[in-house]
Amino acid sequence: MNRFPTLETERLILSQLEEKDIPFIVEYLQHRIYSDLTSNIPYPYTENDARFWLTISQEAFDEQIGYTFAIRNKEGQIIGAIGLHDREDDKAELGYWMAIPYWNKGYVTEAAKAIVDFGFKEMGLNKIFATHFPHNPASGKIMEKIGMEQEAVLRQHVKKDGEYHDLVMYAIFNHRD
Repeated sequence: MNRFPTLETERLILSQLEEKDIPFIVEYLQHRIYSDLTSNIPYPYTENDARFWLTISQEAFDEQIGYTFAIRNKEGQIIGAIGLHDREDDKAELGYWMAIPYWNKGYVTEAAKAIVDFGFKEMGLNKIFATHFPHNPASGKIMEKIGMEQEAVLRQHVKKDGEYHDLVMYAIFNHRD
């Protein structure tokens, strides 16, 4: 794939992250809760963090090992992000975040359904997996809503801020007939 794909759902546009998104990303991710609920979003979140994230997202696309989509409303405003990152053996990891004003509106579930479909149909994946901290059960609910099933609890799997944390892992398979 030479051009970054754009996916559309009923309420959303999933498209490439852009330079113009940086101020919004920085503003959204200022809240400590993103760091508390994810393994890879730092606190405080800076413009340099956002620029680095855009750079590595572009590199992953160029190397064909990952897709990070901006989640946009129909007006084109970024409201979150979602990605699939190839972990070889025809599997990829799903990750996402949504700006707080857009929580509990079903946007992540809607975007994740489109991304899972993209992963199976366009990337030819066999398995898509995702993880969440046990203290973030809302993320697990999203995983269940898109058809994922809990596979494991990975004990003390990540070290963040000097502490070891468990991760709950979910997965969905491309059941080919």
